[in-house]
This record gives sequence, structure tokens and C-alpha cells, in this order.
Amino acid sequence: MMRLILRKPLIFPHQNATRKPRKPSSSYRYYCTSHNEDPVEKITNSLKFKNWETLIDSSDIPKMLNPDVVRSVLCQNQVGDSNRLFRFFLWSEQKLGLYQDLNILSILAVNLGNSNLYGPASSIMERIVKMGLCPPVIISSIVSCYRECNSPNSNPKVFEVLMDTYRKKGFLVEAAGIFLGPKDVKFVPSLLACNTLLRDLLKANKLDLFWKVSNGMYEAKIPFDVYTYTNMVNAHCVVGNVVEAKRVLSKMGEKRCRPNSVTYNVVIGGLCRAKALDEAIEMKNTMIKRGVIPDVYTYASLINGFCTSKRSEEAKSILTEMRDMGLKPDVITFNALLDGLMGEGDIEEALRIRDQMVASGIPANLVVYNTLIHGACRAGKMEKAQELVNEMTRISIRPDSRTYTLLIEGYCRVKNPIKAIELLEDMKKSNLEPTVMTYSVLTNGLCCSGYLEQASLIIAEMMAKNLKPNSIVYTPLVTAYTRAGRFEKSKKILDVMREQGITPDVFCYNSHIMCLCKANKLEEARACLGEMMEMGLKPNAHTYGAFINGYGKIGELQIADRYFNEMLGRGLIPNYVIYTTLIEGHCKTGNITGAFSTFRCMLSRRILPDVQTYSVLINGLLSYGKMDEAVGVFLEICEKGLIPDVFIYTSFISSFCKKGDVERAFQLHEEMCIKGVKPNIVTYNILINGLCKAGETERVKKLFDGIQEKGLKPTVVTYSTIMDGCCKSRNINAAFELFDEMVLRGIGPDNFVYSALIHSCCKNGNLEKARGLFQDMLQKGITSTVSFNMLIDGLCNSGNPQEAKQLFLEMQERNLMPNASTYKTLICSYSMIGHTSEVFALFEDMVAKGIEPDRITYCVVLDTHSKEGNLVEALKLQHEMSEKGILINSTAYEALIQALCAKGEYNDALRFLDEMGENELEITFNTCSTIARGFLENRNEDKAKQVLGTMLRFGWVKDGTNLCDLVNDNRTSGNPEKVVGSRSDEKNEDANSEEVATLLKQVV
Repeated sequence: MMRLILRKPLIFPHQNATRKPRKPSSSYRYYCTSHNEDPVEKITNSLKFKNWETLIDSSDIPKMLNPDVVRSVLCQNQVGDSNRLFRFFLWSEQKLGLYQDLNILSILAVNLGNSNLYGPASSIMERIVKMGLCPPVIISSIVSCYRECNSPNSNPKVFEVLMDTYRKKGFLVEAAGIFLGPKDVKFVPSLLACNTLLRDLLKANKLDLFWKVSNGMYEAKIPFDVYTYTNMVNAHCVVGNVVEAKRVLSKMGEKRCRPNSVTYNVVIGGLCRAKALDEAIEMKNTMIKRGVIPDVYTYASLINGFCTSKRSEEAKSILTEMRDMGLKPDVITFNALLDGLMGEGDIEEALRIRDQMVASGIPANLVVYNTLIHGACRAGKMEKAQELVNEMTRISIRPDSRTYTLLIEGYCRVKNPIKAIELLEDMKKSNLEPTVMTYSVLTNGLCCSGYLEQASLIIAEMMAKNLKPNSIVYTPLVTAYTRAGRFEKSKKILDVMREQGITPDVFCYNSHIMCLCKANKLEEARACLGEMMEMGLKPNAHTYGAFINGYGKIGELQIADRYFNEMLGRGLIPNYVIYTTLIEGHCKTGNITGAFSTFRCMLSRRILPDVQTYSVLINGLLSYGKMDEAVGVFLEICEKGLIPDVFIYTSFISSFCKKGDVERAFQLHEEMCIKGVKPNIVTYNILINGLCKAGETERVKKLFDGIQEKGLKPTVVTYSTIMDGCCKSRNINAAFELFDEMVLRGIGPDNFVYSALIHSCCKNGNLEKARGLFQDMLQKGITSTVSFNMLIDGLCNSGNPQEAKQLFLEMQERNLMPNASTYKTLICSYSMIGHTSEVFALFEDMVAKGIEPDRITYCVVLDTHSKEGNLVEALKLQHEMSEKGILINSTAYEALIQALCAKGEYNDALRFLDEMGENELEITFNTCSTIARGFLENRNEDKAKQVLGTMLRFGWVKDGTNLCDLVNDNRTSGNPEKVVGSRSDEKNEDANSEEVATLLKQVV
């Protein structure tokens, strides 16, 4: 062993300056200068007699007594009876008061240890430890006294007494330091002292120090016994290392140290905690074979282990075996079984076992009733829980704080927070103080039910009772406010937590960050992450997963990948959910290569994709028409023994329906049914939509009737899909029959259903019915811009633009913004009836509101400006359309050209004529003739011929057509059916011949 020296051992957590031990002083002579005799000698002589106390009291010695005299008497130890010396010490304290002198106490402890008086020595050591000096100072003093009092009878066991004293006082690090620290005195503690130290270190979960002490025992050659090995087995089991625990058990056999029932029980308990239940049963059988009888604790451990793993039926068999062994289960054993049964939801069987327990003479106590109540509450059986409370009250078992807390949690679980608050009040009336746990479960329940203000009041009440809320109490409130979109409020709560000295934990921050990411508040989430890291909290996989999911959903895959790589850099392992999120993000942005790259990365890290991951990949491929690749992934799923789920099949069915291949879709539907994959209502909605688009109304009806036979309920989507098909096929009566049916079934028609019916009514000229449906929507508050647009369109088509305008104004009063379609409908309608001022006013309003006009709107307004002769506005609009890449239609071009011709701007008219040809548009023969006439009137035959050339180049007239034909309006169009405009008859052609001849003469 190492030598005990006077330097500070490294194991001690605090190192005060070492005090030098006080040497016996002769200063006592200064206290008794008037006396000729040495008081130390007089006391020592008196102590040799049994009646020493009487002798001293009757002498003048008490007058000479002081601490230095006592120290000298103890140090010289001339009495030969340490017990008598100890009594003298106690007597002197009665005279002088308690000593706080380390040197005196150290001398006495060493003397008592040398005389094997360990009880008195231990009491002195307790006083030394209570002085609060650091261990090196105490050890230094004892070592010094040990040396000064060194004799053949010197006993180093005094150091063991000190070690054990530290242990008893809970100073385990200091106790281990006595054993493990540097040594100058040969000192080996007893096996008993080491075992008790190991036991206490294990209880305090100081496993590193535990193994240092056990290694120190091995180095000191202290033989291990069954208790040592049992402690070692327990240490391995505590950390779940059952393999090492069994190895130590095997080593005991090699060392011929026979394990006892405690050893086996520790191993069995460890195996049960590690879910190695079959091994635990084998270990129980092994102990029986080796002659060690299982006890109540053995069976209780097994029953608890099986119940925890939801194997209560086997636990009941073990209970039966226990009874067959002649062992009587105690209330703890029964309670473990009851807890297991309640956890599995078998309340009736649990109550039967409880009755069996009572019948065997073991009364149900408060713990048992709380277990039963907890199980009932966990299963949402609050009536049963209340019955149990009434029952325990009848037999004079008073509910405690835990009982009320369980009930409060149960009512919160079934979304009845009002009853939970009532129970809190009952609890206080019963003089039971709510605990932090009580307030915590109530706060969580109120938050989950949306009672956020009440939850805040509960926390305020908690603080008023001097109960400090922790992070667990605040986290549900932070999460609830964030989910409700009240981000400022949740941020304020985080600030309040920090002001109160409560550090939000990673879970609390994660809840806040996740909600922010889901709400696309990514900047705020990043700020929250920075704040979290500043507080020294490390983000985990869930933190990064929130950002990856948030950025992935909005298509910011580069940022999502950056967080993914940062996560890997921190040594965090992404789970399949994170990989699936990235794959989905890449698929949504059309980056199939990136999706497959992420998929391969997932496989390389040995994270097996599940069916959901494959489903996302297949859906992405099908969305971009990559059917062959999707089929390849589908085959891979089947090769790996995975069964494609309903979502995968539905993705393929949807893809086939979109391509119009309904038969292939139905073949796939049959295949999934054969393989036992049940189609859901979404699958059938897609099939119905496919049939509706194909116009197969009879098959739609048959499929719709079959849905209910399969136990599925049609949804609003089902009805709206069929009704939309009926409306498009002009079978409006069938649509209304379905409408009435869905209302009778309690399925509320949505905006789409109403809009489809309104549109169909308007198309069929039934405006009164359309207005009635629209009024229903207004009453239900489900109108939208689309529904307003449908009715506005119907009114405009029926020649009621003024009523349509009123609807236009009403929708804005209801805070519904008109869109491009709304304005287009009204502008077209007013343009048709010649209300040009309304056309221009609506267009200006549209632009002012930042609504981008579409091609039709631009063309109608351009046409109107041209016909009104607003050439400047018309050309400005044409230029704007050209810059935006919006093509002008034939009608608008013709109106613009006619306006230019009216103003004599024939060159611009010719330019637009070329543009029309380049854009593959056609123009009326008459307009071309007007341009050519204009040039001839202005004596510009070349330009007139250029008009003819343009017409010939774009095939608007037959080859051979000459300028005379053009100017004479003699139409010989190469494709007369496509030429826009009315034909002139031959009489008109003859009438114009003379005019044309005159024009040509003028040009010549």
C-alpha cells in the first residue's frame, strides 16, 4: 500500500491550507505559577486509583485545570487505562466546557484506538468531523498524534474509524479519500468497512468512486466475500450492464464464493430492468438448482419485470408458482401485478386480483388504491376511478395528495379541465396541500384544452403558495401559446422563466422552436436557437429536425441541408423521419437526384427506411411523371419483404387517373385488396374523380354505393367530386339529390360544393336557385372570392352587370378581395354592352390594388380604348403588354389597327399587321384593304404592295392576288374559313371597281 504522508490527497474536493498540529505546550505552568507541584503529575497519579474523581475533586487540581494540562495528560498517557483517560476527558469538559481543539481530540482518538475502544473513538471522530475542517488537516493531525503516541500497541485502525465516520455522516468522497489517498502509515481497512463503503457509494450512485474503491481493495489484497461480489454485481446492473453482472457471478464460482439469495436477486432484478425476462427466469431456475431458495423479493422482481413489459399473464403464473413454493406475496408484490394489469387496460382482472389479495389477509392500503385509480385514470375510466375513491373513503382510507393529483390528471386527459379545477378546490378543503406535480398536471391539462389564461392563473396561485414552478410546469404553456400563434406571449413566458431563475430546458426550447418552424416563423426560430445555445444548452436531433422540416416544407432545401450537415457535425444521428422530410422536400422541388442521394445516404448510415419513406419517394416520382422509376422503387419494397401501404397504392392510382387510364387504376385497386391492403376513402375519392372525368356515371354510382358496404363513410370530398361531375355533365338534378343526401347525413357542404352548384345553376339560367344557394353560404359564413365570382359571372352572362357590380362591392365589405377573375368578368360584361367608363374605372381600380390583369382583360381594355379612339392609352397598354410578354389577340389587334387607320397612322398599322402574322394570328380582309387604301390615298403604292406582300407571306390570301383585288376588296383568301370578318358579295365588289381604278390613276 501507498504511504500516508502529510500532503493533500487529490481525491478531496476542497483543499484548505494545512494547519500544523499543535505540540503539547508547557504553557500550563503560566497558569499555576503559585503552585510548586506539577498538576499533570498530580492528575496522572490520581487517575491510577478507581476513585480518581473523588481524589481530584477534593484537591486543588480543579483550580490548576486548563486545556494544555488536559492535553499533556492525554499525550503522556501514563495511566495505562484508556477508558479511564476517556472518562477523565469527559469530566474535564464538564469543568472547562466542550473542546474545539483538533489536537486534543486527535490524541484521545488515537489512544482509544490503540486500546481497541472503537466505540468511544468513533464518538470522538464524529466530533472531529463536525468541526468542518478539510480532510487533509484532520488526517495530518491524527498522523502526527499517531507518531507521537507510537508504541508497540499502536493501532492504525483509528484511520478506519475516521473513514467509517465520514461514511456514516454521508461524506462518501472523504471516506473514500481516507482509503485511497497517499499513505505513510500502513493501514488496511477491514473487509466489513470496505463493503459498507461500497454499499453506500452504490446507493449514492457514485459509480466511478465505487470502482476505485473496489480496485483499491484488490490492490491491498483484501479478500472479496459474497457481499463484495454482490455489490459489484449490483453496480453493473444499475447501469444495465447485465453481461458484466453475469460475468462477476461466474467469477464468484471460480473463487469458490457461493452466491446467496441476495446476489441472485440483484442479478434477476437487473435482467428484469433490461427486459431480459427469459434470462431472469433461467437465473431463478439456476439458483434453485444450486440450492438457493428464491424468496419473496425474487418473485416480486420477476412479477414487476413481466408487468412492466406488459406480460401480465405470465406475471400471474409467477404469482401462482410463488404461492406453490409456500411463499406469501406481500402487498408490494400484489401492487406490482395490479399496476401491470391496469397498465394493459385490464381493469376487471386487476380488481379480481385485488379482491384475491384482500381474501388472503392482506388489506388494500393507500398505495394499492392509488395504483388502481392511476390505471383507471390512464384508461380514461373516470367513473371507475371515482368509484374506487368512494370505496377507499368507506373503509377509512383517506385520499392523499397523490390520489387527487391522479384524478386531476385523469380528468385533464378526458378533456374535462373544469372538473379538474373542482378537484383542486376539494383537495385544499381537505387540508391537503397541492404539490408541484399537482399544479404541473393541471397546467398541462388546461393548456391541452385551450384554457391558457386559466393555466396562467394556476401558476400564479402556485407561486403565491411559495411553490416554485419548474421548466416542466412552464413548458406546456409556452408550447400552447406558440401553437395558438401567440408567439409574443410565449416569448414573454420564456423571459419570465429566466427572471425567476428557471432555466428553460432543451425540451421547452424544442417545443417553442418546433411550433415556430411549423408556422413558418423560421427567423424567430433561429433567434430562439441562438438564445438556447447562449445558455449552454445543446440542440439535439429534435431541434435540428424542426428546422429541417420547416425549411424543407417551404422548398429551402439548401438551408435544410445545411442544418442536416451541422447536425451530423455535432455527432447527432438523424432518424428516418428527418431523412424522409429531406427526401420529401427534394421531391417537391423536382430534385429527384437530390432525393435519391439523401435516400442512399440514409442506407449508408444503416438507417432502414420504412414504408412511409418509400411512399414519399414514390409520390415524388409520380408527381413529376417518372412512372418507371416509381415502379422500380415499388418492386424494391416488395423484394425487401415490406408490404406497400395504402398511401403508396393510392399514389399510383392517382397517377393513372390523372393520365386518364382508369382501367389500370382499377386493376391496382383490385391488387391492393387481394394483398389485404384496405383502400381508404381517399383512394375511392380518386377513383370516383377518374370515372367522373371519363364520363362513366353508372360506374361512379356503383362505386359510391360500394363504399358504404365496405364500412367507409363518404366525405364532403366524395360528394363534391360526384356533384362536380354531375354539374359538368349538365345533370343538375342528380347533383341536387346528392346535395340533399349529404345534408341528411350530417355532412356539411363546403365552399367547393356550393360554388359548383351555383356555377351549374348560372349556366342553366336558373339564377333564382343560384341566389338561394348563395344566401345559404352567407348565413353559414362560408362564402369566398370563388363563390362570389361564380354568381357575378352568372349575372353578367345573363345581362345583369349592375347586380353583379353590387355583389362586387358587397364582397369587399365582407373583407373578401376580388381577384383577376372577378375584374375580368365585370370588364368583359361592361365592354359588351358598351359601358366604356365602367371598363376603364374597373381596370384602374384593379391596377391600383396590385392585381395583375390577365391576357383577356388586357385585350378587352385595349380593344375598348381603340374603339373609343383613345389611341395614346391604347398604344401605352400595347407597349405594357409587349414588355410583359403578353400576346394581343386578333380582335384587339384589329381594333388597334382600325384606330390607327382612322388617325392616318398607316405605318404603325402595317407594323402591327406584321406582328399579327409573326404571332400566327389572322385579320379580316377588309382591315388589310383599309390599310392598303390608306397608303394609296397617300400616294404610297410601295407600302400598299407591302401590305399585300404581308398577306401573301402569311397565307392570308391566295397566290396570284394582286393589289387591285386587295383595294377592290376582291377576296381570294387562301383559307377563307379562317379569315376573320364578313365577306362582301360580288355586287359590292363591282360597286367599288371604279373607286379603285381612280385611286390607282392618282398614284400613277
